[in-house]
Amino acid sequence: MSVLYRLGLDANLTLGNKKAVDIVVVQSPGKTITIDVKAVAGRVDWLVGNAAGPARKGHFVVLLAYDGKFGQIEYQPKAWVLPHDEFLRLIRAAKAPSIMRYVRRSEVAQLAQRADAWHLLRTNRHL
Repeated sequence: MSVLYRLGLDANLTLGNKKAVDIVVVQSPGKTITIDVKAVAGRVDWLVGNAAGPARKGHFVVLLAYDGKFGQIEYQPKAWVLPHDEFLRLIRAAKAPSIMRYVRRSEVAQLAQRADAWHLLRTNRHL
């Protein structure tokens, strides 16, 4: 949220039980984007529940990695900003009988163009 405010965006937390939407950004009357935030405290993959379905236009996923430094308040997490369609392509299914899905840290680490790509939320060029 702090980064979004620093970008000058009108960001609002969703406090209800809305699935896969943590933040709504109002860009102009009638024009919004939604954001789902996934964070890991350690050096592990992101669990994404049973995330699936069609890509949603105007929806983004922000992946945060604290690299085992969650308790160090001065540490800024690594962040990747992904349009929803790109995020969906990264999801892997756990071995049966589990229905959980995850995103591999090793794959995300290779997405240099999406590291700190906060500009995607401001410009909406991906939409």
